[in-house]
Amino acid sequence: MSSLPNLYAAAAALLLFAPMGAAAQTKIAIGCTATSDCASAMVAADSGLFAKHGLDAKMVLIGINSNIPAAIVSDSIQIGGPTATVFLQAVDGGLDLVAIAGASVMDPIANNAVAAYARNGASLHEAKDFVGKKVGAPGIGAFLQVLFVKWLMEKGVDPKSVNFVEVTFPTQGDSLKSGAVDAVLTAEPFVTRFNAAGIGYVAAHYAAELGRTEPIISYVASRSFAEKNPEAVAAFRAAIAEGAEIVNNDRQKASESISKFTKQPLDIVKMNRPSVSAPDLKPEGFVWWLDVMKQQNMLQGTVDPTKIVLK
Repeated sequence: MSSLPNLYAAAAALLLFAPMGAAAQTKIAIGCTATSDCASAMVAADSGLFAKHGLDAKMVLIGINSNIPAAIVSDSIQIGGPTATVFLQAVDGGLDLVAIAGASVMDPIANNAVAAYARNGASLHEAKDFVGKKVGAPGIGAFLQVLFVKWLMEKGVDPKSVNFVEVTFPTQGDSLKSGAVDAVLTAEPFVTRFNAAGIGYVAAHYAAELGRTEPIISYVASRSFAEKNPEAVAAFRAAIAEGAEIVNNDRQKASESISKFTKQPLDIVKMNRPSVSAPDLKPEGFVWWLDVMKQQNMLQGTVDPTKIVLK
C-alpha cells in the first residue's frame, strides 16, 4: 500500500504534462449541400486543418440549402453554408444569424458551370420555353432559383408562369429521367454526370448570361454562438483561410475532398474546377442580392448588410 502515493503522484504528473489539444477542442458540425461551394470546409475537415486549429469539426450533408438556417437555429449544426439568398431571407424572417466567413463567389468559370438542364424531349431552348413547365430547384429561394428568376425577368418572362418544385441535387437525375420535372437548376459536376448518362441537355447557362461576382455561399452561425465562442470562430476562420488556399491552387487535393463529402465520383469531380473560395467577406457583397430579392418580393423588411457580417 505504501506505493499508492507514488502512483498518484506519477498519474498527476502525466496529467499535468499530457497534450491538451484533444481535450481543448471545440466540437462543431458544419452543414453544406453537395456542391463545391463549401470546398474550403471540406478540405479543412479532410486535411486536419480544423484539428490543427483546435476544432473537433465534422461535415454534415444537407439535402436542401433552404433547410440550413433552421438546422443552425436548432443547434443540429453550429455553422452552415447557406446561399446568400437563403441567408438574407432567414435574417429578414427574424433569425439572428451572422456570416462569419466567405465560402464561394461567382466568377466567369463558376457561372458557366451553372445550368438549367432539361430532360430529353422537353424542347427548352429560350426563356419563353419555360412557361408552363415544371422546374426542379435545390431549394426555393436559394441561389440557383433566385438567379434563374432574375434571368427570366430580364428576358421578359413572368416567373409566376413557371412551376418551381424542390428537388435535391442527388435526386435531380432520377427526376429528369422519370419526367417528374421538365428541367432542373443545377451545376457541375452534376451537368457532366447528366450528359454522360444521356438524360438531357443544357437548356441555358443563365448565370453566365447574368455575369455577376457576388458571394454564392457564406459560412453562417447564430449570433449567440459566435458571441459565446470567439476563439472557435477565429479558429474556424484560420482553418477556412488555409483550406481556401488549397481549393484555389491544388485541384487534385480539392477534388478528393469534394468527392469524399458529396459522394460524387472523383473522375467526374476532377473534370470541373471548384467554385472560387473567398474567405474574406464584406457587407458590400450582399447589396446586389438584397436588390434582386426586393425585386422578387422575397423580403418583408429591410436588412442592413453591415449588421449581418461578423467583424
